[in-house]
Amino acid sequence: MDFHIPYKQNRNRDCDFIVQYRFFSPEEGGRPNGNPVQGYRSDFMYSGDEKIRQQWMIWPEFLDDEDNIILDKSLRVPTSGKAKMWILNEALIELHKGRIKIGLKAFLWKVIKKAAECEVIQIINSSLK
Repeated sequence: MDFHIPYKQNRNRDCDFIVQYRFFSPEEGGRPNGNPVQGYRSDFMYSGDEKIRQQWMIWPEFLDDEDNIILDKSLRVPTSGKAKMWILNEALIELHKGRIKIGLKAFLWKVIKKAAECEVIQIINSSLK
């Protein structure tokens, strides 16, 4: 079995915020091969930025029904649930501070299409508050 190493262990800090997400079905234009596995490195796009296609390297780390990080990379993540979000470039946290708010709508993008919709439900990083 292939195991995911939690980002907290690699990055020596907590995540930045938590979202409630929902992957789009293939009929909605989502991923044609089903849901991804843990370690999926999508980009993050604020709702409203679709026309300018501004994407950010903010990666999800998916949680199970008990809010534990899914560690088994052989399992597909649920169609909807919660994910910890990690701003990869910590120098950009100040830029995101003005935008990341509880209730914010956004998308997970992969290459040129929306894979999932999400909403910020909790801010963890005090620098974003």
